[in-house]
Amino acid sequence: MAFEGLSTRLQNVFSKIKGRGKVTEDDVNEAMREVRLALLEADVNFKVVKDFIAKVKERATGQEVVKSFTPAMVIIDIVNKELTELMGGTQATLAKANKPPTVILMAGLQGAGKTTLTGKLAKLLQSQNHKPLLVAGDIYRPAAIKQLEVLGGQIGVPVFTLGDQVSPVQIAKQGVQLARDQGNDYVLIDTAGRLQIDAELMQEIKDIHSAVNPDEVLLVVDAMTGQEAVNVAQSFHEQLAVTGVVLTKLDGDTRGGAALSVKAVTGCPIKFASTGEKIDQLEAFHPDRMASRILGMGDMLSLIEKAQTNMDAEKAAEMERKMRTADFTFDDFLEQMEQVRKMGPLDQLLDMMPGMNKLKGNPNFKIDEKQIARTEAIAKSMTKVEKKKPDIINYSRRKRIAAGSGTTVADVNRLLKQFEDMKKMMKQFSGMMGPKGPKGGMKGLKNMKNMLGGGKNMKFPF
Repeated sequence: MAFEGLSTRLQNVFSKIKGRGKVTEDDVNEAMREVRLALLEADVNFKVVKDFIAKVKERATGQEVVKSFTPAMVIIDIVNKELTELMGGTQATLAKANKPPTVILMAGLQGAGKTTLTGKLAKLLQSQNHKPLLVAGDIYRPAAIKQLEVLGGQIGVPVFTLGDQVSPVQIAKQGVQLARDQGNDYVLIDTAGRLQIDAELMQEIKDIHSAVNPDEVLLVVDAMTGQEAVNVAQSFHEQLAVTGVVLTKLDGDTRGGAALSVKAVTGCPIKFASTGEKIDQLEAFHPDRMASRILGMGDMLSLIEKAQTNMDAEKAAEMERKMRTADFTFDDFLEQMEQVRKMGPLDQLLDMMPGMNKLKGNPNFKIDEKQIARTEAIAKSMTKVEKKKPDIINYSRRKRIAAGSGTTVADVNRLLKQFEDMKKMMKQFSGMMGPKGPKGGMKGLKNMKNMLGGGKNMKFPF
């Protein structure tokens, strides 16, 4: 998970001051010392950390905290706002040309994942009803042109190439002209990875820039390189006037130093972040949502957007009805699992839910993708009748299902028990929820809390 170490440290810091009726200056200083250490361990630039702590301390020891009934919550809110500002404040959107096509020049180091990212960005633009054209301008890396052609073929986006014997400047110019001629509204020019100290290649990308006058220069950097990613961004920006940064491998960066430093050091906003290897795992970067995730407050807006994009509204409404009436079958379960999987890895989805960081840290609560696959295999090994009426599954049927799914009878027994428990929980939950919220006042809320059990009693069939 992105920022996992930092997120855990910060939440531990703030849990110590939560619930206090009064927070002294010494309390603030102690909390800020721990926050400072957490940020430095996350590989955040030293100067950035120093400025960040100074701003938070100034506000946290001011009148707005002293006079507050909940000073700890005010301090957390201050940190949240300052983290948001640190990463850019507001979402930085792609530039758009007054007259199509919008030309985007992709730059970056060798091995940063630039060609793959170019394909991902084309896929994202395509999903927003744009008509992108990919231009294969990397003539140096073996198979770079072929890689872009394969990516374009996967998503149905055309790729312009003149092979590896024509200069990248000419390829870029002709690619932009082709986009004008055939009505593409975005042109994504993939270029060769280069070191910022390679004067010849840096001059080449400057020449491409002069030839096509791009509306956007996106620098692709590997988030897992931390401080080095920031140094790379600064060096490229000085030579090329970068307009935005795209972070790759953010899902594997448990520290988060690059995301928290790059805007403050270079002035270049982070525009996108790659959150996985799949072609559709590229997201617009929202500083406020990322700050909220880091502090364990979740990111419900992103979760809702994912659901709206990937889930069928009618099917969701029907599923809700079945859950409410406990008319939920294994067919429904499989369909729901398929819908959820379209939204991305479960670990990433849980990170968007408020409070789920603590739940994931509970040893009784584990998300095991292999176990989920075994669960699906068991459900798929059932007959149509068994999926609708699991109570008819006797011992001989359980043996057959176990053999068909490559599991054991104990695994089948466990799933059937958990599935039945889940149906009861759904019915119980829906019974407590009226049109205006939980029924039964505090008693209803207490029952809901007991059902969830902080991860201790909550069991799902996976």
